[in-house]
Amino acid sequence: MAPIYAVVSFVGLLDVDGSKPFFTFLESVKECYEALVTKFMALMYSYLNISLSKDIVPDEIKGREIHNSFPMSLFLVQPYIEALKYWTWQFVAVRPICSVLMIICQVFGFYPSWLSWTFTIILNFSVSLALYALVIFYHVFAKELAPHRPLAKFMCIKGIVFFCFWQGIALDVFAAAGVIKSHHFWLDVEHIQEAIQNTLVIFEMVIFSVLQQYAYHVAPYTGDMKTRFENKKTQ
Repeated sequence: MAPIYAVVSFVGLLDVDGSKPFFTFLESVKECYEALVTKFMALMYSYLNISLSKDIVPDEIKGREIHNSFPMSLFLVQPYIEALKYWTWQFVAVRPICSVLMIICQVFGFYPSWLSWTFTIILNFSVSLALYALVIFYHVFAKELAPHRPLAKFMCIKGIVFFCFWQGIALDVFAAAGVIKSHHFWLDVEHIQEAIQNTLVIFEMVIFSVLQQYAYHVAPYTGDMKTRFENKKTQ
């Protein structure tokens, strides 16, 4: 995610006077990739040797109880492993569809406030359900997943989204309060706000790229970790 977010933000800086549909397109590129990364659940399944397509579930985790937490328990049925997969992957479809519709509305000049709020509500519900499923899955299988550091992997993904989202909210507040003002080099405050956000994202992605090398270390795929584990056992 770090390289893609950085490149998209850099392109936004190159064309800081771009149109609103152009900025919407850039944001959609980042957010659609976020939806793809939500298939993080598939990685967790592979760690546990679960294959729902072949109905393969290891004996040691069969019968593991999965309970809904309040308030999700009020309107969601008892979750099973297969249900958690669909709750997570629905965002992979919802995010791109909403992004495409948003771009089309921007291009044709039909984007009233009520439609913007509709997209926001749909996306927030979708991503909340996906995150809830990931948290429930981690809570139930935390012991088996511990050697793979899933929490660090998850935080590297959602940390990027967290910083970008709340930075955007903070910049909106600063713009509304008059802290961010128009400048003679740009037409309006909105473009300055976009430029600040893109600049901050570029610097933050440098930090996240370093953190991701820890969370998604290459050692498990080179045999180094297995060798160290076997040596430790012999000692």
